[in-house]
Amino acid sequence: MTRWIAGLDGCRGAWAGTLLDLDDPGHYRAALFARVVDILDAPEAPVCVGIDVPIGLPDVVEGGGRVADRAARAYLAGGRASVFPVPPRAAIHAASYEEAKALSRAASTPPFAPSIQCWNITRSIREVDDLLLSTPPLRQRVHEVHPEVAFRRLNGDRPLAFRKKGPGRQAGLEERRALLREAGLPAPLVNAARPRGVGADDHLDALAALVVARDIALGRAIPMPDPPGRDGHGLPIVIWAPAGGGPIPC
Repeated sequence: MTRWIAGLDGCRGAWAGTLLDLDDPGHYRAALFARVVDILDAPEAPVCVGIDVPIGLPDVVEGGGRVADRAARAYLAGGRASVFPVPPRAAIHAASYEEAKALSRAASTPPFAPSIQCWNITRSIREVDDLLLSTPPLRQRVHEVHPEVAFRRLNGDRPLAFRKKGPGRQAGLEERRALLREAGLPAPLVNAARPRGVGADDHLDALAALVVARDIALGRAIPMPDPPGRDGHGLPIVIWAPAGGGPIPC
């Protein structure tokens, strides 16, 4: 019996996905998936999926955001990566950006409104939220990750030298590829051409999510925070990080 794992990253209204057989790392593939359920129902039926999307949405946001976001923000402090605050569940499910801003301000202390960047990914957040609420067993398979947390962890808890976008982009992409290879992903998978329609940075972020999924499946990933929080529906509020060499410094 094979044990497949997967990593997912949002990509232009779809999902950049990578799959790996834990018991035979020579078997893997990367593809663009229209929906999260498409990778869950794929022939590989991955037992563990790392996904770069907020899971666990509080009804009221206090003190600067979800506990997972605060933990990740503290870990990434001093680096270039950022963690945007996730608004309350009602704002995520709002029908318009204006409604989302009003609902978020009404259910947050101190009041804040989601950025337009956050609003632009709410479709993806709603997709995963609806999926996990309607099919509770999937909560054992689908887990939130943050690619820049993962890459920093793989880099010995140090900020990366280069960005993955803008000036120095190529150096940033290669820096991340090297970290993925050093983390044990098959070099042919890391070095292979990305699937059509998937951006280079999205593909590498999906591979970073794959590394975290592997460590979750093997029982060695680290939760941020520890213990995880919970929302009003029992969904975990936690960002999972790869094992690395020790406890996460904060």
